Amino acid sequence: MGDKGEGSPPPFISYQTDIYVRGSNGSLPLLTTDPNKLRARAKQAMREDAYNYIAGGAGEGATMNANRLAFRQWKIVPRMMRPNAPRDLKVTLFGEQYDSPVIVAPVGAQEVYHRDRELGTAAASAELNVPFVMSTLATSSMPDVVAASGAGPRWFQLYWPMDDEITASILKTVKAAGFRVLVITVDTACMSWRPSDLDNAFVPFIAGRGNDVGFDDPVFRRKFAEQNGGATPEESPLLAAKYWLGEAFSGDSHPWEHLELIKKHWDGPIVLKGIQHPEDALLALKHGVSGIVVSNHGGRQVDGAVGSLDMLPEIVQAVGDKMTVLFDSGIRTGADIVKALALGAKAVLVGRPVMYGLGIAGKAGVKHVLSSLLADLDGTMGLAGIRSVADLDRTNLKRISYGGDVISNL
Repeated sequence: MGDKGEGSPPPFISYQTDIYVRGSNGSLPLLTTDPNKLRARAKQAMREDAYNYIAGGAGEGATMNANRLAFRQWKIVPRMMRPNAPRDLKVTLFGEQYDSPVIVAPVGAQEVYHRDRELGTAAASAELNVPFVMSTLATSSMPDVVAASGAGPRWFQLYWPMDDEITASILKTVKAAGFRVLVITVDTACMSWRPSDLDNAFVPFIAGRGNDVGFDDPVFRRKFAEQNGGATPEESPLLAAKYWLGEAFSGDSHPWEHLELIKKHWDGPIVLKGIQHPEDALLALKHGVSGIVVSNHGGRQVDGAVGSLDMLPEIVQAVGDKMTVLFDSGIRTGADIVKALALGAKAVLVGRPVMYGLGIAGKAGVKHVLSSLLADLDGTMGLAGIRSVADLDRTNLKRISYGGDVISNL
């Protein structure tokens, strides 16, 4: 956080002190602070199909492994005797200042993890002033998410429909609801081969869960009724789900030129999520978007793909001085955030750990996971002699490959 002054919030590292103080009174943390144990605990607490849906990846999980191994190849080089308290974790993204470089990634169908669903995640994020990215496939309505997030920062993630009229209508609704940034996922024209889901024959959206954004849209409803004898999505949810998923996951991609349609109906920042190649980053820049998320969807789309962090330096070199580069896929610790920022990302998106917290303890679990991650980031920066996230660069890291370096967690 910034310099202490009257009314300033406590530094994020104070969450560590709070845990020890409460412990002295016999009260242990709500959840573990260990990311490895968090995943194991979520597996115990959640329904098997729901846990597999968030924890699983494409194919044999090689890309998930690559994401974590990529972090292990970069080591922080601490510097000593550098006064740095209090640390400044603030970042400015698309003209807005945020208290930290942490963003809650878009995750669909949160109702299958816990009854608090997106409302709990949005509320916990708002309490920490962490941007919450609402998924197109949310199991909560847009008005309810807006109410839950209150004055907290909220972004919207779009699975881009093939129908231009439906797309324009959704963007109109999103804009009216006060979402600040539009994040378009470009790596999911269709779902990948995911054995953990296939073995349970589980995809929540086919049965109608997570389709609220589509089902509530007036243009979608009109077109569905025209094709189905006046029926509503509520009357024919399976047919409506088939129609909606055919729009959102058509099996084909929009060409770059179609971004002109988005810009026609959205005058705020546009961010493309799923960029893994420097040439695609350059194309995003050419077509006038505000930023990109270097991401492989957490290893959930292309099996055997390159680790997201492995591509970050090349992409930053290509466009980092001309557009905002964010990072996603594999963040588990404060040290991971330090590494991603030092390699040129301006902020990071965090998905699975947050959902593990939600699955175990709802809103309170989300807040604990985010508070722990922010405290870890704050403390790691202090121990490494770094006062501000703005000071992070490649000089804070050294690349060292150990043949026996193992995956810490997924």
